[in-house]
Amino acid sequence: MAKAQQQTTERRLVLADTGPAETGTNDDEVVISISAGFNEMKDETLAGVKHANVLREMMAGIEEEGITSRVVRFYDSLDLGVIGLRGAKLSGSGIAIGIQTRGTTLIHQRDLVPLSNLELFPQAPSIDLETFRAIGRNAARYAKGESPEPVPVGNDPMARPKYQAFAALWHIKEMEYRDDRDPVEMEVRFE
Repeated sequence: MAKAQQQTTERRLVLADTGPAETGTNDDEVVISISAGFNEMKDETLAGVKHANVLREMMAGIEEEGITSRVVRFYDSLDLGVIGLRGAKLSGSGIAIGIQTRGTTLIHQRDLVPLSNLELFPQAPSIDLETFRAIGRNAARYAKGESPEPVPVGNDPMARPKYQAFAALWHIKEMEYRDDRDPVEMEVRFE
């Protein structure tokens, strides 16, 4: 997808550590679990979509459904299934969205196992802003106890050969951001 289609407004994402992430008590929230290098190592996905716009669209989709969101950074694992599940266990509703720096995304529920999620979006280069917003909406619907239709996502058979080497290099680079810190609640600002 062309960058011009993806970027609606240039925003800068500022994430500030506000302390250890606590288990939520409100059943009207969705946690957005981000990987260690999200917006630190790179500020965009493999497809060139700015993380600022990605988070803004997911948060807007959640808000459209009358649910709140909070962002938690996980430093000790880069495994998407693990950070998604751990975010769901911190979420008052038991629902979380997990997202890696490269853009691979899923929706998880607290009573599932790491590789058994509600929805998986494995082809990061095929995920556009409209899809990120729909992911937020569906996560909020799951949080409300609904069973929404899965978010449709395109399948590009050339994505794997085109992006696999980049994805591997990004993963190796993001390993430098991994450490044993506990999950951290993040304040989100768009400038």
